Amino acid sequence: MGKIILTGDRPTGKLHLGHYVGSLKRRVELQNSGEYEKIFIMIADAQALTDNADNPEKVRQNIIEVALDYLSVGLDPAKSHLFIQSQITELTEMTFYFMNLVTVSRLQRNPTVKAEIQLRNFEASIPVGFFCYPISQASDITAFRATTVPVGEDQEPMIEQTREIVRKFNAVYGETLVEPEILLPDNEVCRRLPGTDGKAKMSKSLGNCIYLSDPEKVVREKVMSMYTDPLHIKVSDPGHLEGNTVFTYLEAFSRPEHFAEYLPEYQNLQELKDHYTRGGLGDMKVKKFLNHVLQEELAPIRARRHEFEKDIPGVYRILKEGCDAAREVASVTMADMKRAMKIDYFEDENLIAEQAKQYMGE
Repeated sequence: MGKIILTGDRPTGKLHLGHYVGSLKRRVELQNSGEYEKIFIMIADAQALTDNADNPEKVRQNIIEVALDYLSVGLDPAKSHLFIQSQITELTEMTFYFMNLVTVSRLQRNPTVKAEIQLRNFEASIPVGFFCYPISQASDITAFRATTVPVGEDQEPMIEQTREIVRKFNAVYGETLVEPEILLPDNEVCRRLPGTDGKAKMSKSLGNCIYLSDPEKVVREKVMSMYTDPLHIKVSDPGHLEGNTVFTYLEAFSRPEHFAEYLPEYQNLQELKDHYTRGGLGDMKVKKFLNHVLQEELAPIRARRHEFEKDIPGVYRILKEGCDAAREVASVTMADMKRAMKIDYFEDENLIAEQAKQYMGE
């Protein structure tokens, strides 16, 4: 069996630069590498409903937003299957069976779950579906026998829990499922891009995002209001790089050719950093440079999105075809699991024949 990718995003809003550098850009590179036999990209609407059950319209409307973002960054339906999680019923069934292999205490120890619970102020009022979404994610991955899961650093605990579930299932029922490997971004800065306000994580709920679909003017406004160094009051003051969001973004996005084009007095990012830290370089000049860098990155993405927006029914056809392909693969995995768990009653002709013979003998 060749290498297979499964990854995806929750449709709770448009996708942002954190998604882009953390996984989307890498997905496109992997898609075009020719190294993978199959690639499945999931819009995780069922997971989104675990903490949006009272607002299904929000999830419903954002399906198309995420799909447009996928297509605009370069995910190609001829090379990758783009599908909607809820339309693959096998995933729900697998989740139910996997629940028997995971304890409540193990879920409580999952760092990602703990962090998300704190972020949403759930405390003791945790929806069971949300609490169990690491198990649901394990189903998403194993259903397609994914060998590789390209995600951000914050998802490492989730992948490890999937690996534990796979090992437990195979130990109890026999070798059936594939244990996946995580694939993190090459650039360490990209593993967790901070918000524009300097908070540790870019998050829709915190309102500190630059979205892939943001118009040029909006991107410029967000860049100009970015958190930098509160001690860098005058241009002549030495600046600090630690926690300085603008320089973090430059580490993630800038390339040598950007300096030649937009800031020729510096050869590279290190020279810019050196000048900033010794003093004599203002925040506004650095922000203007970052704006040029981001606009260059986002311009072709915006252009592709505008083209796909002209044919929304066509986008839904792409999703429908992706769902059909995903369902075909998941159904085979589900059949193998049922066979291993000995609940394939109607497909096991030997079972029926043996029991018929047993009772006829009586």
